[in-house]
Amino acid sequence: MPAKDTFHQLVRTALENEGWTITHDPYRIDLGFVDFYIDLGAEKLIAATRDGKKIAVEIKTFLAASTISEFHIAVGQFINYRIALEEQESERRLYLAVPLDIYKRFFKYPFIQTVINRNQILLIIYDVEKEVINQWIN
Repeated sequence: MPAKDTFHQLVRTALENEGWTITHDPYRIDLGFVDFYIDLGAEKLIAATRDGKKIAVEIKTFLAASTISEFHIAVGQFINYRIALEEQESERRLYLAVPLDIYKRFFKYPFIQTVINRNQILLIIYDVEKEVINQWIN
């Protein structure tokens, strides 16, 4: 099983504070020849009479020297995880969680936004200082 990211617990707690129930930590996907481990699985009831909303969250810190290299890895992981998740639990939506400062500084570039949009990457922006979810981008 892979090591948890630096801000794993922060994101988990922030999701719980928003009413999400953590159902998997990590969320394991068995492909038969390899296992994928998405950082978190969570769900939140929308209403008592409706089905629950389910998500999986891949948490990234972007603390390495090269932000673009980390972005390449994150996008590749996200695409692979989403395809695997669609086969195993298609109703669960995958999100990429990124720190607010990285989002403001790096994710606002037109090229990065194009990659995010073309690959339909859903984002959770988390604030490291306040330890909260700042924004959901669908």
